[in-house]
Amino acid sequence: MNAIEFHNQLLDLKHSLERFAYSLTLNNANAMDLLQETFLKALMNKEKYVVNENFKAWTFTIMRNIFINTYRRGLHRNTYMDVNRESFFVTQAKEDYSGNPDSTYSALEITQHIEKLKEPHRTPFKLLISGYKYKEIASYLNLNIGTVKSRIYFSRKQLMNQLSR
Repeated sequence: MNAIEFHNQLLDLKHSLERFAYSLTLNNANAMDLLQETFLKALMNKEKYVVNENFKAWTFTIMRNIFINTYRRGLHRNTYMDVNRESFFVTQAKEDYSGNPDSTYSALEITQHIEKLKEPHRTPFKLLISGYKYKEIASYLNLNIGTVKSRIYFSRKQLMNQLSR
């Protein structure tokens, strides 16, 4: 397959690739970025394409792999190590409240209400919002998982009542 045929086949798949990119990203801008990266990667690796193989499957695989790798890269950026009694990896988006004074006030107000919770309910709830899973909290506090879930449930219920006033 010569370069012109390769480019024509790639352009013929543009509409299908756009739809697939949108189904992966659920965002038009991100879908267009993914499409552009896919075209670039396909063009850079056209010598790796085996003639008479399924060209559409080859390009869709490139797109899917780019999407997965980008997603994984994003997870690594948002993962940090929290060391207490045991070590856990916690993945969560880092939020920046510095630009919005209303958000800062709300976060501070919520934190004050969390601190007013009674001790048996406060610690599991704080661990949960720090990113720990129920099972991790249960082993850390040496409690049954059902106890942890009920304490967190009652903490949420109490916070909602306090904050709705």
